[in-house]
Amino acid sequence: MLFDQEEDDRPRSLQDLVGEPPPPRERRFARWLIAFAVLVVTLLIALGGAGLWVRGQIDPAGPPGEEIAFDIPNGTTTSAIADKLAEAGIITSGEIFRWYLRFKGGGPFEAGLYHLQLNSAMGDVVRVLEEGPDLPPAVNLTIPEGLWVEEVAARVDKIEHLDGARFLELARSNTIRSQFQPPEVTSLEGFLYPETYRIEEREDEEAVLRRMIDTFDQVASQAGLADAQARVGVSPYQAIIVASLIEAETRLDSERPRIARVIYNRLEQGIPLGIDATFYFALQRRGGSLRQSDLEIDSPYNTRENAGLVPGPIAMPRRASLEAALNPEPGPWLYYVLQDATAHFFTDDYNEFLRAKEAAQRNGLIP
Repeated sequence: MLFDQEEDDRPRSLQDLVGEPPPPRERRFARWLIAFAVLVVTLLIALGGAGLWVRGQIDPAGPPGEEIAFDIPNGTTTSAIADKLAEAGIITSGEIFRWYLRFKGGGPFEAGLYHLQLNSAMGDVVRVLEEGPDLPPAVNLTIPEGLWVEEVAARVDKIEHLDGARFLELARSNTIRSQFQPPEVTSLEGFLYPETYRIEEREDEEAVLRRMIDTFDQVASQAGLADAQARVGVSPYQAIIVASLIEAETRLDSERPRIARVIYNRLEQGIPLGIDATFYFALQRRGGSLRQSDLEIDSPYNTRENAGLVPGPIAMPRRASLEAALNPEPGPWLYYVLQDATAHFFTDDYNEFLRAKEAAQRNGLIP
């Protein structure tokens, strides 16, 4: 059967053109898939931007800036160092630097003074910190052997950023002590080690004083001072006194053990030591001849009238004198006197000593 031409040419509906609509569940899935794709793309863009931002924090754009001094005090944690770096403008962020160290490794870092550039890459900062601190600006302070505490303070006072009066106040405060200092002894006389010290700009008077005492304790321990009683029959403090007498009496290391023996022999026999250096200490005077009135001074440091050791050290002994006090040379000597500009003549015969003394006086070696 043939259709009518007019019926075949009728316009069709949209429904006829596209067919039946998809079921509701398929429409929801399509919308979810589109939304998910948009979210993924957004996240990728965000992550890419965040990654670029983090990279810019780790390695900021542009060249590093000027070099500055960066000080890490003792006991500073790695976390605190990160914050200090950020505050100084060396790195961009302390928090990111901490994460950087977790992933890349690094730290802990040594205390001290470093020189770092502003606006640095974190990797460059870690590399400098791991190399250790630079030597900070410093000056040398030379303390010769044989000085008194007051004389040490005068030398400390010559350092621009230090105050000799403050140093002396601390030395007399009895708050900073040597491990070899008996409880009843409050003076640091003899406990400051003669040495050339490198004094940093950040060190104050207390730090310098502690270094001198710590150096003495270290040297004295190495010399065996703790065993003084077993070695020579005196306490460690008495051995320091003997060492200070030796220091004041000779400049020759070869003579020190022999002078130590003279001192111990005289102590054993109850003979006054007769060491003129003790009078200068009592008078707090350097140089010049001792007058008769000086030799009659009423003082426990008068070693012509008083037998036994003086109450305390009269000078700062160095290691050679400490070792001599602990290792006296065997011998019977009781006397010594200069025989030339530096060396002494030793004897146990009083008359021989008198003859040697007269020769020394004739040669102008002694008054």
